[in-house]
Amino acid sequence: MPKSEFDYCGRTDSRSVLNNGEMGRRDLLFRFGSGLGAVALTDMLRRDGVLRAAETRSANPLAPKPPHFAPRAKACIFLFMAGAPSQMDTFDPKPALRRYHGKPVTRIYGSYEKRLYVESPFKFARHGQSGTAVSEIFPQLASCIDELAILRSLHTSVEAHTTATFFMNTGEAIPGSPSLGSWVIYGLGSENENLPAYVVLPDERGGVFGGAMNWSNAYLPAATQGTLMNPVGPPIVDLLPGYEITRRQQRDNLRLLNQLNERYLASNERNQNLLGRMRNYELAFRMQDTVPEALDIAQETAATRQLYGLDDAVTQPMARKCLMARRMVERGVRFLQIYCRGWDSHENIAAEHRNRGAEIDRPVAGLIQDLRQRGMLDETLIVWCGEFGRTADNSMNFFRSNPGRDHNKEAMVCWLAGGGVKGGTVVGKTDELGKKAVENVYHTHDLHATILHLMGLNDMELTYYHGGRFKRLTDLGGRTIDEIIA
Repeated sequence: MPKSEFDYCGRTDSRSVLNNGEMGRRDLLFRFGSGLGAVALTDMLRRDGVLRAAETRSANPLAPKPPHFAPRAKACIFLFMAGAPSQMDTFDPKPALRRYHGKPVTRIYGSYEKRLYVESPFKFARHGQSGTAVSEIFPQLASCIDELAILRSLHTSVEAHTTATFFMNTGEAIPGSPSLGSWVIYGLGSENENLPAYVVLPDERGGVFGGAMNWSNAYLPAATQGTLMNPVGPPIVDLLPGYEITRRQQRDNLRLLNQLNERYLASNERNQNLLGRMRNYELAFRMQDTVPEALDIAQETAATRQLYGLDDAVTQPMARKCLMARRMVERGVRFLQIYCRGWDSHENIAAEHRNRGAEIDRPVAGLIQDLRQRGMLDETLIVWCGEFGRTADNSMNFFRSNPGRDHNKEAMVCWLAGGGVKGGTVVGKTDELGKKAVENVYHTHDLHATILHLMGLNDMELTYYHGGRFKRLTDLGGRTIDEIIA
């Protein structure tokens, strides 16, 4: 990994010399590595990680770190279907609902409003060598079904959008905890010094339930926070300086700022917030060149554009984000999250889910196929999930004209593909109406533990001391979903 112009090295000062006059370890390594004859050797040793352990940990919070064990995936692309897709209308067919269609479930006290069972308006068919059933709204994903491991028995702890989104992203229902992506970066660091380690691509139609707290670092080092990139227009607001500011002026300003900050940092080397700000300033400087190139999808061939559906008005927004994700993974970005809004179908699920399927089907299938043909899929983990599932009945008495479905935390569907995943697998089962997970039941904490495991991290060992105890993404721990691990 190329050495940054602004890399902060351990300083040689009186604190690095022991009281008995002997030279301290840090001073010894710094002096040994700073000689002109050893510059090349030192850089090679740092690249191989030999000297990394000897440097202060605060030297670069995003420096690559060794995993707990051999990883199956080097990067993760998390496709967040905001609003919560319905399991029985996507990847968990429930033919029994046809018999119950239109029949009452319960009477709501104090009114004549009823909840009535709703059959899926979509046809299912079996695809691939695995013979896995897929909804008709995903014809392109159906062609990739042998790459997917589908989890039909996932459940979560809350069923309000904002708290459930927090829970899926952070393992907690209230804001203030680090996100999954931040934990991954904290545990593994970054493979690219010139791009953010953790990137978030929002939906063009609006924000995310709960906002930036979903990709927050919280109490983890500031450098692990997700970087929001606009999928249209300038990827980062004010990324490029005004025309009157030269690169040399920027370098001089940043060098002076670092000198002033380092004086303060010398008195408190554990000031991670200051160190994070220093690193972010340096990263922003380097990103002025690397981000525009990384996101320049105009460089892609006509065949690639067609594969993702980039020239179709319906698929273009998601296609652009998926293609940007592939380009950033190629360049060493560790964790990406892509949001697609509009899955909250309380009314007219037939139209709304069909529309959402049309928007994401080709781009997501294109992403899988593109990664496969480039030899990247085996090292890239893809996760597709919402914040919870849907009920088997209509929501809010919209049955007569355009029935929809309500929120359901007891059953939801998720699929994974790529690095370390056993494709063509279906795990778990819900009851005959899809209301509750009943077989091989797994919780959100288990999904998080599995994602970390595939990236070489043990969720019980990935801890950070905060608030009087060691914190984890999975709180008291999660079970790995071994059935989907190749």
